[in-house]
Amino acid sequence: MTTAPANLLAVRRLLLDHLNVDPDTVRADDLEPGEVGIVGDAAHSGGYHCGSDRVVTNDYSVVESTRDSSGLTLDASALDVGLFEVSSAGRTHDLRTFSTWCVAQCVANTPDSRDIREIIYSPDGRTVRRWDRLGKRTSGDDSHLWHTHFSFFRDSTKARRDQTPLFRRYLSTIGLLEDDDMTPEEHAWLETVHKNLTVLDGRNPIGQIYTRMAMGEDHTNPSFVVQHPTLKSLAAQLTALQTALTALSNKDFTDEAAIVQGVLAGLKPEDIAAAIPPTVAKQVADELARRLVA
Repeated sequence: MTTAPANLLAVRRLLLDHLNVDPDTVRADDLEPGEVGIVGDAAHSGGYHCGSDRVVTNDYSVVESTRDSSGLTLDASALDVGLFEVSSAGRTHDLRTFSTWCVAQCVANTPDSRDIREIIYSPDGRTVRRWDRLGKRTSGDDSHLWHTHFSFFRDSTKARRDQTPLFRRYLSTIGLLEDDDMTPEEHAWLETVHKNLTVLDGRNPIGQIYTRMAMGEDHTNPSFVVQHPTLKSLAAQLTALQTALTALSNKDFTDEAAIVQGVLAGLKPEDIAAAIPPTVAKQVADELARRLVA
């Protein structure tokens, strides 16, 4: 059956955490859990709210882009966001301003919006519009007067690509999250580093192994050596490298004879002759003649 993918569940959780003023009470201007949906109900037949078990023949959410046809799985690839209203930094923000902001990011083709195929929304609560990256459609039904629909290309859902950066940036822009001036690419890079360090260490989420190695800890522990033979080898290599660099730093690399020989090797005979002062030219000639006879 159609399932909700983890990356869209993360977006749902993020929005509910910050656009629901008091989760313990029901307020008309809060974003409630029932207003943020991923998997379509029984009335949905085809479309991005459906996975491979519920798409229909020539389903637009599959056939209009290879990004969708190649990414079709049992996962839904859409998110609905309902009405809300929050005050932040002296301004009021709601579903309309949120939707138009997101559309503007898609129009600008920001890196964190490129997995969005379409947004069906109302800028004013009276008309329904659709931004479609493929340029196929421009509107939607009246249910989008009170909720905004996001479709994500199915290949991004299949790849489990993080979709929170765009929505985090919105929340930062309106002052509900601390400013985050890192780009989505930088976030992705940091996430990769974090995962790699976690694999190296196992026990610590941010690779504290490097700190312990620098302090001379852990790598002397026999159980640690067994568990991390590669790190032991790396530590030994780093120690040897440091020793070699220290030895090199104490050496005098000035070799005047080699420098002169190198300079002369690059000169033509006539250049050398021209460079000899007249007062010593005869002495040089006599010395060369002596060497040739010897």
